[in-house]
Amino acid sequence: MRYTAPPWLPEGHSQTIWPALMIRTPRPHYRREQWPTPDGGSIVLDFVDGKPGSPLVVLFHGLEGSSDSHYARALMHALTGLGWHGVVPHFRGCGGIDNPLPRAYHAGDADEIRWILQQLAIRHPVMAVAAVSLGGSMLLNYLACEGEQAIPRAAAAISAPLDLVAASTRLDRGLGRLLYTRMFMNTLKPKALATLQRHPGLFDGKKLRKARTFIEFDDLVTAPLHGYGTALNYWTSASSKSRLQLISCPTLILNARNDPFLPASALPAPHEASPAVQLEFPADGGHVGFVSGRFPGHINWLPQRILDFFKPHLQV
Repeated sequence: MRYTAPPWLPEGHSQTIWPALMIRTPRPHYRREQWPTPDGGSIVLDFVDGKPGSPLVVLFHGLEGSSDSHYARALMHALTGLGWHGVVPHFRGCGGIDNPLPRAYHAGDADEIRWILQQLAIRHPVMAVAAVSLGGSMLLNYLACEGEQAIPRAAAAISAPLDLVAASTRLDRGLGRLLYTRMFMNTLKPKALATLQRHPGLFDGKKLRKARTFIEFDDLVTAPLHGYGTALNYWTSASSKSRLQLISCPTLILNARNDPFLPASALPAPHEASPAVQLEFPADGGHVGFVSGRFPGHINWLPQRILDFFKPHLQV
């Protein structure tokens, strides 16, 4: 996997999300469904329909992602080529619909993953699940909670923030704060303020408008709204790294060592994961980048790696 980066990219960021964002993959022919949630909310799911009897691959997006994220489009196109079913469920408030509830989504939300997979399994008993970034954290927490009862036959977590303390601390400093945290705050803060309008007094709007870092945002919004109290308690409690030994489902964990969201020192050692977990930590790839070829490159490597891992477990 080699990529020739343009000279204007910051040093150390030649394989990050930025090159991947510049590669335009056509939008798949999605079929959208809107589901009511058990607590009175609503989510949307975008499907690509495969051949009858073919397996389903579920993709959970990352923080503020969607079915239009570069990695989602690439994987859904690959599934279409195989004739398989695919779906990108959207977390609360994502996918272009409002979230009416005083809650959103968070790294430890195994319950949301469980409910979505249970509904999908009614139609598609043969299933594999991939998840990216924050969605990867949610998926790994679900797999650890479920153990041998997990629904998927195989799973893959890509660029997951396995240690949320290390990841959030890195994003709140230096170039990470300048490039990535600012990008996320541009959508997280307006959504939180819209929630505050629906539920006055939920948190301090003045402090939120001034928030510039994840610790400020998570202290004000994410942690208290989801029962964690403080950002540090949220990051510690919702980190999946400490639970990898509880996973029974065949699972690929793929993190690049040059991921700007998570330092390589925070990656787990083999003894910290169960035998069902396959750890792959390539030197390059950045954060859900994994771009190959000459500039501007292509993003075919990642969907192919995911599907190569899934195929033996789906008996295809």
